Amino acid sequence: MSSIHDATVAGGEKPPATVKVWDPFVRVFHWSLAGLFLLAYATGDEIENVHIAAGYTIAGLLALRILWGFVGPRYARFSDFVRSPRAVLAYMRDVALLRAPRYLGHNPAGGTMVVALIVMLIGTCTTGYMMTIGSFWGAKWVEEVHEAFANLTIGLVVVHVLGVLVASFEHRESLVKAMITGRKRPS
Repeated sequence: MSSIHDATVAGGEKPPATVKVWDPFVRVFHWSLAGLFLLAYATGDEIENVHIAAGYTIAGLLALRILWGFVGPRYARFSDFVRSPRAVLAYMRDVALLRAPRYLGHNPAGGTMVVALIVMLIGTCTTGYMMTIGSFWGAKWVEEVHEAFANLTIGLVVVHVLGVLVASFEHRESLVKAMITGRKRPS
């Protein structure tokens, strides 16, 4: 769990009103990925060139985000938010009981969602690419798996948005605003 500042800091000064949590790359990645996925989903059967360009851009973003998960700042690193299934289940129990602890970075459920979305999107991009190469050209099963990954991603996005709303309500802070500004209150 992230440390939360006390009411005063060294020298008796008041803590800052907000602290930097989400770096610019994470914020740009998040909103770009959301927009590009919606664009790709909406243009799937209608505007193939746009769909393919969005897919390749998503694949590039995912590669950068995975790299950033190892070398980026603290709250962007997988080591900061990937937790064991036991920790995630305990956190979800606490959410249901309205006693979940607040995290400056991703909470255990949010960290799991990040990993699940990355995995689903890698599957979507991989099967999308497979449909463009000779070995799988016209293979109906590849198209069906691609659509399944995309639809499962939509489901995860809905759960993600609901989780953001629940956490925002429970901790009385706008996580959407934090993902725009990069800042959250320290306690």
